[in-house]
Amino acid sequence: MRARTKIVAACAITLCAFCTWANWPTRSISPGATADKIIVLKSQRQLNLYSKGHLLKTYNVSLGRPIGPKQQEGDNRTPEGLYTIELHKADSSFHKALKVSYPSTADCQAASKRGVKPGGDIMIHGLRNGLGLIGRLHRLHDWTAGCIAVTNPEIEEIYRAVPDGTPVEIRP
Repeated sequence: MRARTKIVAACAITLCAFCTWANWPTRSISPGATADKIIVLKSQRQLNLYSKGHLLKTYNVSLGRPIGPKQQEGDNRTPEGLYTIELHKADSSFHKALKVSYPSTADCQAASKRGVKPGGDIMIHGLRNGLGLIGRLHRLHDWTAGCIAVTNPEIEEIYRAVPDGTPVEIRP
C-alpha cells in the first residue's frame, strides 16, 4: 500500500470515529416526561431541565459570544434573566427551535436608556439544517448569535418535554 493511500485510510477512519463519537446517543429522559423549568448556566455551558424541583437532565450547550449579558441587537451575546418559552418552531433554519421570550420589559428599558435596540429572536435550538452530523463537536466553541444550541437529538428531546410557557432562567 502506498503512503498516500495509508494516510487517506487513516484520515477516513479518524473522521468516522469522530462522527460516531459526536453522535453517540446519551441517556434519554422518559418519553412522557414534562419539564416545568429550564435553567441555563452560561459559565458552565449547561442547560438543565427540571420537573417538580427534580433535575431531569443536563445538556452541554454552545452560546453566543462574547461573554456577558446581551446588551443590544447584533452583539451576539446570550441574554441573562427570567424568560419563558413562547413557542415551538418546527420550521426553523436550525433542526428545531424553542423561542425564548427575550427581550423582557427590563431588557427593553435598559436598551432604551443606552439608546440601542435590545434585539430578539433568541432560541434554544439544534444545529443548522444540513450540519447535524457534527453532533456534539459543535460545543468546541461558542458559535451562536446569542442563542443556546444543543445537538439535534437533544433538541428533539427538549422540544417534546418542554411546553410553551415554561419558565427559562438564564444565569451568568
